Amino acid sequence: MGPFIVQTCKRLTNLPLDVHLMICNPEQHVNAFINAGASILSIHVENNPNLVRTLQIIRDAGVKPGVVLNPGTPATAIENVLPFIDLILVMTVNPGFSGQVFMPEMLPKIKTIRRMLDDFNPSIDLQVDGGINAKTLPKVHQYGANIFVAASAIYAHPEGIQAGVNELREAVLLNKNRDTNAAISDEQRN
Repeated sequence: MGPFIVQTCKRLTNLPLDVHLMICNPEQHVNAFINAGASILSIHVENNPNLVRTLQIIRDAGVKPGVVLNPGTPATAIENVLPFIDLILVMTVNPGFSGQVFMPEMLPKIKTIRRMLDDFNPSIDLQVDGGINAKTLPKVHQYGANIFVAASAIYAHPEGIQAGVNELREAVLLNKNRDTNAAISDEQRN
């Protein structure tokens, strides 16, 4: 999908538009997506030799910059760009198409990045994309992600889109309640 889709969405909603540029040479395309109305613009660390410069261009345009890590890219790849970003997107599938199965091997990477962010700036968002559904969402939430990208779990839900959204919301709430109950239980033991 190109800038035209972003521009159309901008006319239809006041919601922030989170754009993930899964393209080669994103530095050549960021201005088109900025001008189309992107609120958040994320680029892959793997394909941009001028990563910091591109992130600065995004921020200077008043858009929140983010970076994306493919499954094979280590968490350490983002250490030097933390001062330049508002979001990190961890891919939990190989980029390319919807409906892939979540890779549980990415959970330690999510946890490592969450620790890095907590040490540097806890307000940086940690987003996860790939195989997110009602079963995987609580796991990535537990490991520190706070934004979740889901497609098949919503659009291919057997009971419709709203049921898919509701199921994901319930999964987050159940996980938060478990976390709260565990913290209360820990306090009672002390």
